Amino acid sequence: MTTHIQAAEPVDRCDELPVTTARAPKNNKLKLIPLIFLIYFEVAGGPYGEEPAVKAAGPLFAILGFLIFPFIWSVPEALITAELSTAFPGNGGFVIWAERAFGPFIGSMMGSLKFLSGVINTAAFPVLCVDYMKKLFSVLEGGWQRKVAITGSTLVLAFLNYTGLAIVGYVAVGLGIVSLAPFILMSLIAIPQIKPRRWISLGDKGYKRDWNLFFNTLFWNLNFWDNVSTLAGEVDNPQRTFPVALFSAVLLTCLSYLLPLIAVIGAVDVPQESWGSGFHADAAKMIAGQWLKIWVEVGAVLSAIGLFEAQLSASAYQLEGMADLAIAPKFFSNRSKWFDTPWVGIVLSTAVTLGVSFMNFTDLISSANFLYSLGMLIEFSSFLWLRRKMPALKRPYRVPMRLPGLVVMCLIPSAFLVVIMAIATKMVYLVSGLMTAGSIGWYFLMKLCRSKQWIKFSKGGQQDYEAQD
Repeated sequence: MTTHIQAAEPVDRCDELPVTTARAPKNNKLKLIPLIFLIYFEVAGGPYGEEPAVKAAGPLFAILGFLIFPFIWSVPEALITAELSTAFPGNGGFVIWAERAFGPFIGSMMGSLKFLSGVINTAAFPVLCVDYMKKLFSVLEGGWQRKVAITGSTLVLAFLNYTGLAIVGYVAVGLGIVSLAPFILMSLIAIPQIKPRRWISLGDKGYKRDWNLFFNTLFWNLNFWDNVSTLAGEVDNPQRTFPVALFSAVLLTCLSYLLPLIAVIGAVDVPQESWGSGFHADAAKMIAGQWLKIWVEVGAVLSAIGLFEAQLSASAYQLEGMADLAIAPKFFSNRSKWFDTPWVGIVLSTAVTLGVSFMNFTDLISSANFLYSLGMLIEFSSFLWLRRKMPALKRPYRVPMRLPGLVVMCLIPSAFLVVIMAIATKMVYLVSGLMTAGSIGWYFLMKLCRSKQWIKFSKGGQQDYEAQD
């Protein structure tokens, strides 16, 4: 179903672009609790992966980072997502926002950059699953067995995604509860062993701080709040549900990072070098025994599954939204007859995910973060410009600040994005540059296909594209 959302007093043609809403049958739409956990898995999925912050900068800076950074980054991004998702409740999310603000070229760039960063990030989670499983099954350490395990897990998890977003949402609730439970237990058991002086330690004497690793760890663990916006058309009463779900997820995410971190730092005394990825499992053994270590490791696999499902859903529905706006061919919006899911988007996202699963992830993930940073700079700019351009637009949730305050709110995380991009390596610049060039090429390829009528595009979206081109 296609509808038009416009301001009470339209400012320009951009107000009249089509937004697809209510695509899913009512009984299949996402409710509040599943949406909270889907957002949670879009961003965090548990405290797995926060440990390198301690290794990079020491206990005090790690605690301060996870205490302060949500206010610098997570809260502004969540506020923007709440306002724009309720103002434009259609699949496509941030792609719609960028196109409304700056036109089809920037909308297409936003879609391409965010899609690439999203699927590359998604590819990390089957690899993470296998990395944890190899601790129990050494045969998965390398060779064809590892490749089969990664491929098989990716395909199985993609099929689960195909069965429907409502099912994925409730699976996320179960995965979230089971994967968080061992950290709740560990934090409670650790209380008698805590020595508060360890919280203010600056780290081992003579240990060189790695600020690049520190900031990238914070960024990687606390970004992607806007991904859920691509599912807005699948949410039950999004104007009311989205703000509550986002703020609940922010609170859940912050607590799930901070409480285990504070408990483990206070309870265990190990060299700073020991705080690598997966250290929480070793800490669980030190605090409570082997049984809790195994539970944490099992929780890590479940968390990776939840992260994969949430981010694959975001990418697939984003492609559907791009098709509705004629940024991508119309067939990208095709839905399954059995499960009413965007099967073309799921297949394409899964194929790209598999394609990058066996590459070197160090530079690839850093490049994904770089592309995501570019996309976020566009997103902040779109938010501010839409406030100025469409002041009368109906916003069921509105960030309670005037434009000057919003500029300050966006400038602080934008400065951090610039820092993240500035400290990238030459290889990251090269890979990101090639991907950005590919995104520009995609726009002009689709424009040529529209003019030559080689491929079918959404009728309403194509008409608006032609008007703005």
